[in-house]
Amino acid sequence: MLNKALKIIRTFYDVSQSELSDRLGISNSYLSEIESGKKQPSIELLTKYSDNFDIPLSSILFFSENLDNPKPSDKIRMHVAKRIMSILEWNQQRNETSSKFGKKSKIF
Repeated sequence: MLNKALKIIRTFYDVSQSELSDRLGISNSYLSEIESGKKQPSIELLTKYSDNFDIPLSSILFFSENLDNPKPSDKIRMHVAKRIMSILEWNQQRNETSSKFGKKSKIF
């Protein structure tokens, strides 16, 4: 799920893969493979990602950890994480739809 969280963050900030790959110092194809889940990013790359978007690395990891196999004690935390992911995905879809019509609006 880390790949999905990274892609949602990038699209939420309306940054293209090409632009972000330049900022991170990696190839566009490598970023594409990370976002599609074919490759795993290193901690160094995640730190660059965190710095680029000014989001704590722990917050990025929060979205992706234990989503597939939550512990009973993590039910509330996982519920909140899923809700946040749903909101970000909704906003991403909304922005993609708006861009088709020449409009760009952000809720956050």
